[in-house]
Amino acid sequence: MTQMTDHPAATIGRVVHANLSVAELYERAIRAGEGAIAAEGPLVVRTGKHTGRSPQDKFVVREPWSESKIWWGEVNQPIEEEHYLRLRARLLEYVADRELYAQDCYIGAHPAHRRSLRVYTETAWASIFAENLFRRPPHEDLPGFVPNFTIINVPSFKADPTTEGTRSETAILLHLQRMEIIIVGTEYAGEIKKGAFTVMNYLMPDEGVLPMHSAVNVGKGGDSVIFFGLSGTGKTTLSADPLRSLIGDDEHGWGDVGVFNFEGGCYAKTIRLSPMYEPDIFQTTKRFGTILENVDIDPVTRHLDLNSERFTENTRGAYPIHFIGNADETGIAGQPKNVVLLTADAFGALPPISRLTHEQAKYHFISGYTAKLAGTEVGITEPKATFSACFGAPFMPRHPGVYAEMLGERLARWDVPVWFVNTGWTGGPYGVGQRMNINFTRAMVRAALSGRLDNVEYVVDPIFGVAVPTSCPDVPSEFLQPRNTWQDGDAYDEQARGIARMFMKNFEKYADGVTEAVREAGPRVAE
Repeated sequence: MTQMTDHPAATIGRVVHANLSVAELYERAIRAGEGAIAAEGPLVVRTGKHTGRSPQDKFVVREPWSESKIWWGEVNQPIEEEHYLRLRARLLEYVADRELYAQDCYIGAHPAHRRSLRVYTETAWASIFAENLFRRPPHEDLPGFVPNFTIINVPSFKADPTTEGTRSETAILLHLQRMEIIIVGTEYAGEIKKGAFTVMNYLMPDEGVLPMHSAVNVGKGGDSVIFFGLSGTGKTTLSADPLRSLIGDDEHGWGDVGVFNFEGGCYAKTIRLSPMYEPDIFQTTKRFGTILENVDIDPVTRHLDLNSERFTENTRGAYPIHFIGNADETGIAGQPKNVVLLTADAFGALPPISRLTHEQAKYHFISGYTAKLAGTEVGITEPKATFSACFGAPFMPRHPGVYAEMLGERLARWDVPVWFVNTGWTGGPYGVGQRMNINFTRAMVRAALSGRLDNVEYVVDPIFGVAVPTSCPDVPSEFLQPRNTWQDGDAYDEQARGIARMFMKNFEKYADGVTEAVREAGPRVAE
């Protein structure tokens, strides 16, 4: 049933179809030619030229209320408020005679830190995306629902760089005082998700909550674990462990209340999903209600080809968290018993698992080293080494030191062990070596979380300084030492020293804001 919303922004469209069911949104999406229904029920859509995020087109409005707290620079690019208002006014005029969709949602599972969110979209499928990804209010909350912040997503509208201060016709604009996000010129729905995440990352530190680009799961004994990592490092895959309950796969808060999910769904990469190694995620691609972005589909049989890269390597599935059979729909768990930092090292230099001191944990959290995998951002066509502070710099409005200090306080307060896990390459760099065996990675993570690595022998890596176990159940011992997997040990040493220098160079920009112990906790090579 179509409802008219009472939010002031309802004036942006001729009609706003509010909180429609997934079934009705399916019907509207098909009638509008927005996508196709695959053989087993998911809705398959294309996102045009934007098959990943556009970080260079994301701006934060410079205004007095938030200006002093923002970490301005390449990540948080400023745009003047007059430009924002000019674009917004033109956008309102553009959609004045159009029909829009709206979903009323919550973000934040814990009531003490929850925000209400209204997402306006131009397409029905994007409205399903919002319904899937955010937390769904009970029906009785909807009549009096008042949003704390709003997202307006109109991909067909084009920004004007010559008069509106943007880089291109694509723009993602965040106005923190207005609590409003405008997304235009891109159909990639990940911008909706990450825009909301950015708002939470700004708000939560003032409430004593560390916002985290992380996955969280919990064992039967209540032993929760946090997985930090960028897209493509394995957060979703490793957290969807059939032996543990999933709290969430991407965005969480950590405060005095424990850890809690910001979202109500998952946004997983689907390229080459394996029914054997990733059964829970694989099954979501066969469910009515799942949105599949840029997944190849046979036009006759409507069967999916999850191995196809025809449109992008960054194929995605968006589904509600209850589609994962062992998900904990409360989205809340107690204080974590372990923290795992994930990286996908494209150079094959880092150990597959190592144990960090708390100082090393802060160092590597600030560094946020990984490889951007193909398709996760516009222009990335092969793995590329990168450093992304807090394992999520594009979504962190404040200085990384703010988040790192909060992490260190929590690690110390609850005496949490930290593990550094490389899900990238072994036996050589990308193009020479092989991607880590997922079975070995799972075995190492499970051993760490269960305590089976507590009493094994460790050796300190001479370059990276981390403690590497010499044995692990169900994993060949030679696999644990990266140098042993290379045919040429000298070539490995040269590669490792090169990566260490990259760490050292990158950390220079943060050195003044951390203690000497943290500065000295990173890799070291003689010049």
